[in-house]
Amino acid sequence: MSFERLKRLSKQGWCSAMVEAICWLYFLLFAYAAFDKLMGYDKFVVTMGQSGMLTPYASVLAWLVPLVEVVLALMLVLNWFRLFGLYAAFGLMTMFTTYIFMVLYVMEKELCGCGAAIEALGWGWHMVLNAGFVVLGVIAIVLVYKGQNSHSPPRLE
Repeated sequence: MSFERLKRLSKQGWCSAMVEAICWLYFLLFAYAAFDKLMGYDKFVVTMGQSGMLTPYASVLAWLVPLVEVVLALMLVLNWFRLFGLYAAFGLMTMFTTYIFMVLYVMEKELCGCGAAIEALGWGWHMVLNAGFVVLGVIAIVLVYKGQNSHSPPRLE
């Protein structure tokens, strides 16, 4: 085995491990958030209903948001759906981060149904956490494409 091939394989292994770690972080975040929303369903519906623009859709969104989070969590740990899951997770986290920005700088009411542990962070740290996950999503997507563009097929196992 040549030195160049060893170098390429070790680089690919690092990229693969990084993508795997990011996907599992997203999995934990989405699984926790969905579980917390479903366990506190009534509180989540009330919180959604208090948001002026979401009030008419609160009862539907109270089921839809956790369902989307569970589906995304599963997509991120199943290799066949991982890249699509990463794009969707990036999009969802971008929307959540935009909502937090609006809450901090535009809206009068500060409403959050993200889960007790995340709510306890406060809005500033919540924004940092979400922005961090947006950045992690970009990193994972880039690393997946980087692995696919190497001379050997990508392995995300």
